Amino acid sequence: MPEIRVTPLGAGQDVGRSCILVSIAGKNVMLDCGMHMGFNDDRRFPDFSYITQNGRLTDFLDCVIISHFHLDHCGALPYFSEMVGYDGPIYMTHPTQAICPILLEDYRKIAVDKKGEANFFTSQMIKDCMKKVVAVHLHQTVQVDDELEIKAYYAGHVLGAAMFQIKVGSESVVYTGDYNMTPDRHLGAAWIDKCRPNLLITESTYATTIRDSKRCRERDFLKKVHETVERGGKVLIPVFALGRAQELCILLETFWERMNLKVPIYFSTGLTEKANHYYKLFIPWTNQKIRKTFVQRNMFEFKHIKAFDRAFADNPGPMVVFATPGMLHAGQSLQIFRKWAGNEKNMVIMPGYCVQGTVGHKILSGQRKLEMEGRQVLEVKMQVEYMSFSAHADAKGIMQLVGQAEPESVLLVHGEAKKMEFLKQKIEQELRVSCYMPANGETVTLPTSPSIPVGISLGLLKREMVQGLLPEAKKPRLLHGTLIMKDSNFRLVSSEQALKELGLAEHQLRFTCRVHLHDTRKEQEMALRVYSHLKSVLKDHCVQHLPDGSVTVESILIQAAAPSEDPGTKVLLVSWTYQDEELGSFLTSLLKKGRHLTQPPPLPSPSWTEPGLHFRTVGALSEQTLRSHPWGQRPCVMCPPRQLFPAKEKLGSGLSCLYSCAWAPKRWLGQGVPDSSFQ
Repeated sequence: MPEIRVTPLGAGQDVGRSCILVSIAGKNVMLDCGMHMGFNDDRRFPDFSYITQNGRLTDFLDCVIISHFHLDHCGALPYFSEMVGYDGPIYMTHPTQAICPILLEDYRKIAVDKKGEANFFTSQMIKDCMKKVVAVHLHQTVQVDDELEIKAYYAGHVLGAAMFQIKVGSESVVYTGDYNMTPDRHLGAAWIDKCRPNLLITESTYATTIRDSKRCRERDFLKKVHETVERGGKVLIPVFALGRAQELCILLETFWERMNLKVPIYFSTGLTEKANHYYKLFIPWTNQKIRKTFVQRNMFEFKHIKAFDRAFADNPGPMVVFATPGMLHAGQSLQIFRKWAGNEKNMVIMPGYCVQGTVGHKILSGQRKLEMEGRQVLEVKMQVEYMSFSAHADAKGIMQLVGQAEPESVLLVHGEAKKMEFLKQKIEQELRVSCYMPANGETVTLPTSPSIPVGISLGLLKREMVQGLLPEAKKPRLLHGTLIMKDSNFRLVSSEQALKELGLAEHQLRFTCRVHLHDTRKEQEMALRVYSHLKSVLKDHCVQHLPDGSVTVESILIQAAAPSEDPGTKVLLVSWTYQDEELGSFLTSLLKKGRHLTQPPPLPSPSWTEPGLHFRTVGALSEQTLRSHPWGQRPCVMCPPRQLFPAKEKLGSGLSCLYSCAWAPKRWLGQGVPDSSFQ
């Protein structure tokens, strides 16, 4: 039986060094190749030993996919390709391809040039690694080989971030990377169609968090920044180069303009220019508002935000500084933090998630005495605030995406174990979808049901929409057609189209069921009785009694026959085509249940010589009895109900009553009951 195997090499019950190995229908794909910011040794990289044991790494892997440019998703890529030895294709979006090498080089400078770390990739390795990259467009289906194809979907989160669908035959896996289901000031919300994959691999960073109103968070952020600079303090906002940085810059720029504030705002040197360049280059990846106003006004050309110089950190007076990186694990943000941490007037605002082991994570956990490099102890007196401006989906957003994609199973990565467990139970209970949360190095095997892809002709779909009702949510819709195979591909088409394509003539297939009834009446009288019964029961169907004595219900034919072996038994032959199988089965069941239909009471024989006596007898019958009789439902048009014939008149005078119509000879029927009732 076919199966899908998933092994996290990183980000399994953890945040950082995202790297997921997926095997689907014999194809092996690596999803992301990230670095852990909390370590400064080989533990920062994923455990590649799982796939390097046989020594043929490139032969083993069919491709590598990078979801976005954050280092915890792409930071180990040069190490993996140039030092471990992968030489196959690497897929990512165009913005990721442009920005990724810049961030890799910035981090390499910090790790090697400033800290002197060994066993790290070089600038040339970054360039050689990027030569293996194949850039993809959104919603573009890329054929990796004859069987494996991938497709990118918009993920929000940061510029160029994408979710990827990996498909082999009829089996598919969707990997979300990091995504955001809420649109912000410069990016749109993540979106994926109802692709119904066998497995959805989703991040779970905020598995237990449901964020409050975005407007409330923004108001709270602006209030804290304003109060701090008003009392003469400095505000440090650690951010990553692209993403939340632009979001918060737009927010502060608008607030400074409205309040006419003169306090300087600074951004890390060079990053403003780079961000402006890339957002201009990849404007289609931004939200609708940015795209509409970009020609008239570039939202990323800030009036109040200037480039930061290191010397500004020692300047007296208030200021606001955006500095990288966002977790205070290295670089300019950490240098400024060390200078400002001892002043209680100052404030550091952490706008995003910090992985365990970083300075950002430590101060958010409440530590106020930090052991820095060289065993120097730093006492933190400045105010520490956490405000979630993270571009990750919260618990509500994750549930929304799972419901949108409708996968058979869900696998959680990129989150903490306890939070994952909560979300796992929520998904299984509310969405009734099996959910998994493997640790690093642990393999999850999912059996998949064999299926055959079938194309459906447009003509058949149009016919079904015209004839049928609108489809109901989560309720399967049956399509009736003919399945034909051509060049190993299956298509469902209408019967007429199939006959035309195959050059065949139509043969109609009918089903006939026999229902035995114990009845001594003639066949035509029994058919009339059956007609009356069905007419009273099937109010919503067209029931007819034909001149030949047969009965029809829609297109179903019912005929009465007498078997030669038993004159006291009658047989009803119920015949239908395959299109009416459901109604035919229902009628057969109904007739079998009504084998002993209530026989109408016998009416007294008419006396043509004593018409007065005849009508006195009729008058004694109740109106209900007359109406329940089969013939009582066919009154003469000349005769109003209950009108009695005068005793001294003759029957042939042209007057009649309900009873006399039924029993009068044919020459007196006038416009009454059809002759077929009296054959």
